[in-house]
Amino acid sequence: MYACIDLGSNSFHLLIAQWHNEKSQIVERFSNIVQLGEGVAITGEISPAAFERGLVCLQEFKDVMSKYPIERYWALGTNALRLANNADDFIAAAHDIGLDISVISGVQEAILVYMGVLSNLPKRDDTRLVVDIGGGSTEIIIGQQEKRFVTNSLPIGCVSWRDRYFQGLADATPAQLEHSLDEATDAASEVFAAVQDSFQKYPWVEAFASSGTAKMLAIVCQYRGYREKSISLLALEAMKEDVLRCAADPELLLPGLKDRRKDLLMPGWAVLVGLMRACSLQHIAFSPTALREGMLDFMMHNGTDTSILGKDTLPEVTQTEL
Repeated sequence: MYACIDLGSNSFHLLIAQWHNEKSQIVERFSNIVQLGEGVAITGEISPAAFERGLVCLQEFKDVMSKYPIERYWALGTNALRLANNADDFIAAAHDIGLDISVISGVQEAILVYMGVLSNLPKRDDTRLVVDIGGGSTEIIIGQQEKRFVTNSLPIGCVSWRDRYFQGLADATPAQLEHSLDEATDAASEVFAAVQDSFQKYPWVEAFASSGTAKMLAIVCQYRGYREKSISLLALEAMKEDVLRCAADPELLLPGLKDRRKDLLMPGWAVLVGLMRACSLQHIAFSPTALREGMLDFMMHNGTDTSILGKDTLPEVTQTEL
């Protein structure tokens, strides 16, 4: 039995699985919104409160893992632990709990995300776009099976965008809220304009978005009558007024939106709309698999040595057969 721990800037994830005949069987999944990256983009440090939340979550994960005969585990830190000045302190505290954390680069994260998304797709030679909007970074990959044409990690995420553009708005007027949303969306478009040429150079057949922001917006779109597990720019643009109403009213939740994710609705909307506008992306499908599934696949084929993750091609990924 094997375990993968994904320490994202917004959420921590634990995946426990069995591996047999090149196939995984998921035994347990846990996700906690820790927001380790809260304020990191502004202060450069993990705050004391986020530090403590992270350690409490890791202790919970350790307790869960102790109930299973885990042969090997892999814990990876992403954007928050790449950037924070006190990341080494957090890693040392996690070691004291009994969990060793490795920090991967943005490009390495993108490769594992791509592997994770690919693991849930039919094995075809179509060129695919994969986008993963995290708490502190967004990974963008264009590839054809194990071959990647574009592998990018950009410094934009739902937590960092919230901290930069949506703080101190508790008593904001509707006009002020809309100004902040428009400003954040325009800023996101500017960030994603850096990869616009790549999108045009490598046209894809299918596009997929993974992780929490995409899941949140896909569910909200579905509750509004749009296709399941699909996000369209038209649907996002149509919900803008409701996004603003939700932000203005502490008691209001949009259908399908969980209360624990409400503070990320505006920044998540801004980041995804900014991406879709900048890159002329009209539709994108939600992928239920992401980094942790890529970690599992990589670990079972290569161990936990990330040194090969910068190569132009990947080891073969276990995929769904048609």
